[in-house]
Amino acid sequence: MQLRPAMASGTLATVLSLSLLLLVLSPTSHAHNITRLLAQHPDFSTFNHYLSLTHLADEINRRTTITVCAVDNAAMNELLAKHLSIYTIKNILSLHVLLDYFDAKKLHQITDGTALSATLFQATGSAPGTAGFVNITDLKGGKVGFSPEENNGHIGIFFVKALEGLKYNISVIQISNILPSDVAAAPTPGPAEVNLTGIMSAHGCKVFADTLIANSDAKKTFQESLDGGLTAFCPLDDVFKAFLPKFKNLTASGKASLLEFHGVPVYMSMPMLKSNNGIMNTLATDGAKKFDFTVQNDGEEVTLKTKIVTARITGTLLDEQPVSIYTIDKVLMPKELFKAEAPTPAPAPAPEEAADAPKASKKKKKKAAAPSEEESDSPADSPEDDPADQTADDNGAVRFDLANLGSMLVGAWLVVLSVL
Repeated sequence: MQLRPAMASGTLATVLSLSLLLLVLSPTSHAHNITRLLAQHPDFSTFNHYLSLTHLADEINRRTTITVCAVDNAAMNELLAKHLSIYTIKNILSLHVLLDYFDAKKLHQITDGTALSATLFQATGSAPGTAGFVNITDLKGGKVGFSPEENNGHIGIFFVKALEGLKYNISVIQISNILPSDVAAAPTPGPAEVNLTGIMSAHGCKVFADTLIANSDAKKTFQESLDGGLTAFCPLDDVFKAFLPKFKNLTASGKASLLEFHGVPVYMSMPMLKSNNGIMNTLATDGAKKFDFTVQNDGEEVTLKTKIVTARITGTLLDEQPVSIYTIDKVLMPKELFKAEAPTPAPAPAPEEAADAPKASKKKKKKAAAPSEEESDSPADSPEDDPADQTADDNGAVRFDLANLGSMLVGAWLVVLSVL
């Protein structure tokens, strides 16, 4: 009987260890989304838009220990008035993303009053020498100044206020204006001309690409949209090959419209598609002829819906400003060219029991039919999502679930008590 206390002590130690382990491994996600953070501040909508347009938002979201130095719409309008290319704007904004964490408190407690931080501009390799570094200086009177390393210590940009943050993960602050940098603002050449049909042909969409090449009107429309921005959706070979008989029955203008219906005259990255649910115009849209479809995001899956068909995006062939190309599992069929198939008629109801048919004895009550297996497994009517599952901090980080942890610890102590 002397072993029982020893076993209890061992069990107690094990439970305590497990409790600490659960505490350490509890869901404390540090994921952040810069687009959602800045969406809470309308005065920074232009800066937010260009972070997405240049793909810098994706880079920011995948990094930790980072500081975003945002500027307001007025400052961004001054920058855009210079009519710089999107590639130059990307270099300038990448200089505003520091690869270190600086909140308001840390900015006013910089060791020796100054710090040098690398930026995304430096990390991309586009900045020669130390042009991609920014000096941060704690000045007298409570001011904090920012200056690119290439400015030889001249400080003209200052910290304004903190906007959002997640401790030691991401800090979003406002600075007074765009950081001046001749290197970042230098003209930046765009990527080489995109061979649209070549990329499609090499990645499972050769039938669609060959059909596009053979249609001079549609090919010209796609080609003219490349510089200004284009998103193309190409059906996979087996899908479009099976569709060819229907395609060949279309008129000449109908064939061009069908092909153009698979292009959108604006660049859309996958994150942009996921956040832009709704109706989208196409290259075929022309006045009264809508030729549009609906983009829907169902969790991780993005679908394109017309009145006739729902297609699913299955892959990404190219996603580089200003062109993106995605594969889809069905041909997009516009209502302007095709009619929706009539719904299959419901089977005729079984004939009713004759009025003079013999009836069961009234003494025996008819038992209620047992629910089918599918019905019994179906959840009761309830909200689609438990509010507790949706709880999250405004800055995009998941909250620490103390309730669940408490339940686990109580369960663990019940095990101890049962042993004792």
